[in-house]
Amino acid sequence: MRYNKDGGVIIDVPFKNITPKQKKIIKYSVIAVITVIFLSILSSTCWYTVNDKQHAVITTFGKVTSVVDEPGMHLKAPFGIQKANKVDVNVYQKIYIGYMPNEQGENVSVINESKMITGDFNIVNIDFYIEYRVVNPEKYLYASESPEEIIKNLVQSQVRTVVSSYDVDDVLTVKKSEIQAVAKEMIAEELDNYDVGLTLIDVKIQDAEAPTQDVIAAFKSVETAKQGKETALNEAKAYENAKIPEAEANADKLIQNAEYLKQSRINEAKQQLAMFNAIYSMYELNPSITKQRMYYEAIEEILPGVKLYINTDENGITKLLPLEDIVNTQTVTVPESGN
Repeated sequence: MRYNKDGGVIIDVPFKNITPKQKKIIKYSVIAVITVIFLSILSSTCWYTVNDKQHAVITTFGKVTSVVDEPGMHLKAPFGIQKANKVDVNVYQKIYIGYMPNEQGENVSVINESKMITGDFNIVNIDFYIEYRVVNPEKYLYASESPEEIIKNLVQSQVRTVVSSYDVDDVLTVKKSEIQAVAKEMIAEELDNYDVGLTLIDVKIQDAEAPTQDVIAAFKSVETAKQGKETALNEAKAYENAKIPEAEANADKLIQNAEYLKQSRINEAKQQLAMFNAIYSMYELNPSITKQRMYYEAIEEILPGVKLYINTDENGITKLLPLEDIVNTQTVTVPESGN
């Protein structure tokens, strides 16, 4: 800072000594900088990108004009004339009721959401979550102020209604799957009436327990006994499934053996019948000779392996000589054979 002889301040005027050419260069430089800034702003506000999980709702002066569902880069009017509001549509989202996972992965209980009354006027704590998806991004953004809050309140209301129609035993033990299915159907139907651009995917009960430790212990004992029963039934069923094929195989084997013996007996009887018929036909032709032959065959069968000499004398007496294995020196006289 400089002072004149009267004590006044002398102000240095910048660019006082700048030539016209330099002024022209500075002017064009300023224009160029402003142009670059303008183009940067223009380029940053006239395009947007959409990924494969999103849809973009385009508004022109605040009014919805289109919905873009193709992923990639797209153009729009700059300076806020058009805005692209991107919404995740191909993503399953969750709402937790009765609990909330924290950053450490632990579930923090929310008692005022989980406490419910059963049909027999008992209190239970039920933790569950729902899965939902955005199906209409335009309605999701503009049909309601907070669609997530709407579906959460709707789910709590419908689940409480369903739980109030079941006894506490059923809620805590065997009817959880049924409660889930009934609640899902009721929530989906009611959500369609609200028409906020959301659809329900699933309802899952994470835990259901009584509010006191004594009651919890009692129900756990009941559940353990039921599981033991199921285990015993499954083991019995497995044993049955293992033994039935074995028994059926043995039965088939016995039946096949019986059929074989039956057929053998039939064949044997047919064979004996054929033999009898053959002998009878020969007997009819010459009864005397046939009787004599049958007589000798019977003797041969009665005394197997014995050396016999057949002697028929003139009086018709038939002698079998000698019977060495039975009587060493005696002669056996056999009665007439009947011829």
